[in-house]
Amino acid sequence: MKKIILICLSAVVLFCGCDDMFEPPLQNNLDLENAYNNASYAQGLLLNGYTRLPTNSYSFNDVATDDAVTNDKSSGFLKMATGQWTSMNNPVDQWRNSRSAIQYLNQFLTVSDSVKWAVDPVIKRMFNDRMKGEAYGLRALFMFYLLQSHGGIGTDGTLLGVPILLKNELVTSDFNQPRATFEACIQQLYDDLAAAEELLPLDYSDTSPVPAKYAGVSGSDYHRVFGLSFVGRMTGRIAKGIRVRASLLAASPAFNPSKDAAKWKKAADDAATVIDLRGGLVNLTSKDLVFYNKDGGVDGLGAGVNPPDILWRGNIGQSNDLEKNNFPPTLNGSGRVNPTQNLVDAFPMANGYPITDGNSNYDKNNPYVGRDPRLNLYILINGATAGTANTAINTSADGTTNDGLNKVETSTRTGYYLKKLLRQDVNLNPSSTTTQKHFTPHIRYTEIYLTYAEAANEAWGPLGTGGHTYSAYDVIKAIRKRAGIGGGTSDPYLESIKNDKDAMRTLIRNERRLELCFEGFRFWDLRRWDASLTETAKGVSISAGNYTIINVENRSYQDYMIYGPIPYSETLKYNSLIQNQGWQ
Repeated sequence: MKKIILICLSAVVLFCGCDDMFEPPLQNNLDLENAYNNASYAQGLLLNGYTRLPTNSYSFNDVATDDAVTNDKSSGFLKMATGQWTSMNNPVDQWRNSRSAIQYLNQFLTVSDSVKWAVDPVIKRMFNDRMKGEAYGLRALFMFYLLQSHGGIGTDGTLLGVPILLKNELVTSDFNQPRATFEACIQQLYDDLAAAEELLPLDYSDTSPVPAKYAGVSGSDYHRVFGLSFVGRMTGRIAKGIRVRASLLAASPAFNPSKDAAKWKKAADDAATVIDLRGGLVNLTSKDLVFYNKDGGVDGLGAGVNPPDILWRGNIGQSNDLEKNNFPPTLNGSGRVNPTQNLVDAFPMANGYPITDGNSNYDKNNPYVGRDPRLNLYILINGATAGTANTAINTSADGTTNDGLNKVETSTRTGYYLKKLLRQDVNLNPSSTTTQKHFTPHIRYTEIYLTYAEAANEAWGPLGTGGHTYSAYDVIKAIRKRAGIGGGTSDPYLESIKNDKDAMRTLIRNERRLELCFEGFRFWDLRRWDASLTETAKGVSISAGNYTIINVENRSYQDYMIYGPIPYSETLKYNSLIQNQGWQ
């Protein structure tokens, strides 16, 4: 068999875990057969799937949407949003990363049954089951990434996904494979998740009972394989969370042109399964809103422990990179991500009414007074404080510091700076720089709740439950109560629309926009909704206490760009690989 690159890790990783499980790997050229008697090399193939997850940082592709702009002139997202998005220049490309991950996972699945995972045959079987389950779950996740980035209407008019690859590709393999239909890809994704759930525990635990399929195995032996040492790796619960994300994509307008209501029902049912495993709607707290800072509990997390709103996360690390990139200039930051006026206007008043509603009591001359509490949590507005010294930040056009509108290259372009995800207890002063704990969530329960609300509203209307114990209305009520809308006691706007499916859809989408802002959802949500991508990004110029809305950046997307391109280099090499409509 031809030589391949195997990524190897210490054999210690095979049998013990920690919060930061995946250290930088070594590389060696080995025959695939070498994996049979070397479990650490075999597992290196599997761990390639984990190393390709977006574990360490946020993409901030929000700056390519109506939610934000960037002052980084070299940003690929800026270029994409302003007319330079092509099949050769694609900042959201997943083709190489995800297909490489799938290739490694397929190599692992090829050898796994023959690997000497342990001397005892029962222990060997359990290790093999667990790691195959992880591989199936990861393969499904990377299929999702590919469909989200590259699925679309092909030049033949068919809704297409990507080539389905289930076997290890060799040098002699036929790489000129056609794209499978989107439906076939989604079904393969579901099949992989089903296989993962069959092989994996719901969660890793040192106290869980031994399943019937391992009858006769002692508890200590079972937990050696399925115990807390492996927290952070793929589980049955995580597989269910991935299914929620995939079924929502499949039900959405851009990928459900026939408006099949059964797909919305499936998405709602899938989300309800995960919600019910958590106990329903009873566990939402204000800490969920700030999962990323000390108030959200990040500093006290033990190895492998998740905050309440986190279903799956990356490793915790000490850093100040987010703050360096996004603090205002006077706090020694580069002010990269600038929230738009569009997003600011999406936050309702504290009484729950949109600012455009006559009942909102919105005052355009005092635009930040009486607003949804999440506005001040997530966006740094003019006059608000930030940093370790609670420094007042002046973003006005006539301000005297570099924090003001368009003062220097690191100043805000919109009159706003990012606050969400940043730790205000980071000090960037060169004489006393500090770092703090950060992590990146892979899946939050808030995402699952909002998926249920969206899908349930489409499937059964605002108040329908589809046999579950809560409706779309119930979920949105809980989300907004957690945010402090109406002081957490009343929500008259929600009550006024609870029988209106269209109005509820608008509200659900807006709640998703607010709750998940800057976490990399808006770009994909607009496209799967087949919504406008071309809304001009706006800001505010504040001078002499007057607020003037300004146009900051035009968006230059074409209608066909609700679907991303297949890389030009791939269509050039393989004539069976159909491009999506509109792309070259």
